[in-house]
Amino acid sequence: MKTIYLVVSLLIGSVLNNSLSAQNLREPASAGREEYIEVEKNVRLHVTDLGEGQPIVLIHGWPLSDAMYEYQYQYLVQKGFRVIGITLRGFGKSDKPYGKYNYDVFADDIKFVLNKLKIKNAVLGGFSMGGAVVIHYVAKYNSAHVSKLALFGAAAPSWKKQPDYLYGASDEDAAALINLSRTNRPQVLENFGKGFAATENGISAGLANWLETINLEASPYAATQSLLALRDTDLRPELSKITIPVAIFHGVKDKLCDFSFAEQLHKGLKNSFIVRFENSGHALFIEELEKFNTELEKFARQ
Repeated sequence: MKTIYLVVSLLIGSVLNNSLSAQNLREPASAGREEYIEVEKNVRLHVTDLGEGQPIVLIHGWPLSDAMYEYQYQYLVQKGFRVIGITLRGFGKSDKPYGKYNYDVFADDIKFVLNKLKIKNAVLGGFSMGGAVVIHYVAKYNSAHVSKLALFGAAAPSWKKQPDYLYGASDEDAAALINLSRTNRPQVLENFGKGFAATENGISAGLANWLETINLEASPYAATQSLLALRDTDLRPELSKITIPVAIFHGVKDKLCDFSFAEQLHKGLKNSFIVRFENSGHALFIEELEKFNTELEKFARQ
């Protein structure tokens, strides 16, 4: 009887070992890339990392996330690029800790991710507030990991009017927006949505709902703190530090970041040029999707 039990045990063990061996021999289906990268203790950022080839790194605007680039990911991967979208802390699927939310923190987080992924010679792009963040990153870190910069409807060089800078939001408008962010966030998003495209109905209801869903993922605290950083940061002194090629994409009909921002950036960035989106407001990345994607591809290949 003992002999029978011994034989059965050996057979079962053999089957289990063979099964485990078969599993271990399986060729991995994923590329092994991390979807979340911890940039400091208890703070993980969501990262979309797709494709192979020259890297294009994309930073979202306020209060969106890297999900806003869904239709850039699809296009650029197909064209042979590695495209990486980083969601800033406080937004989207990234962690939302209590603490600082300003351009320095955002730039430091981007640097950590690019170090971790060993990125070289990337095209770094940023939309709206993300455009201001990537300007600060390139100036602060002397273009580390980056060979070209792309700005999409950037809220820069200064989102708010200054004594010697007559473009952007007034003190009163900035204060009203920040107060509304603290007291009625749905109204902020409704106003933001109405002004996002060249016309109030310039993008489809489906796309508008998709964007609103992304916006609602943001931490209310982080969203308000980021508006304070947007209000208080003047990047004009940093523009002269940037010498890499810069493409400035901007909607001529932009109601949230006036086209004059693009003109001021062009004046301050020596190695820059403007790509005009004649039929777009702030939502140029979906209003003129085909042009946006092909112009970004062209800039990356230059």
